Amino acid sequence: MTEHSLYLDGPEATAAAGAALAAVLRPGDVVALGGDLGAGKTTFARGLLHALGFAGEVPSPSFPIVIPYAPPELRLPLWHVDLYRIDDPEEIEELGLDEARADSALLIEWPERMGARLWPDALRLAIEPAQRPGGPDARRLTWAAPAPWEGRWPPRT
Repeated sequence: MTEHSLYLDGPEATAAAGAALAAVLRPGDVVALGGDLGAGKTTFARGLLHALGFAGEVPSPSFPIVIPYAPPELRLPLWHVDLYRIDDPEEIEELGLDEARADSALLIEWPERMGARLWPDALRLAIEPAQRPGGPDARRLTWAAPAPWEGRWPPRT
């Protein structure tokens, strides 16, 4: 997989990138969203969830670890997962992600906590602060798209 990137000039652009992903997301897809604390993962997730039709406030799943969403709230079932508080990859088994993937998309923050359990067909995204004239809110979105994502990500403009 080749790594690619684009610059996001603030929170609106970060949310718009999430919305662009929502347009191509399907049940069974896994999106691994990496980045340090404060990188913009939640902003990206909010853009994705709102584009899928969620009208409410999008909380971070840091404490519940998993927040499932389903129609009619969204156009497709999605589990928003935050593995920040997971210390041992063995704990992930208890979350039921394999079963959820059968009919839902998975958006996983802190995917590195999965270790080798992360599916090889996951779209791997990373957000980091960018040194760019866009200001302190500028971000760099980097991705590696495996074969199942070719032609879907990045979206053609």
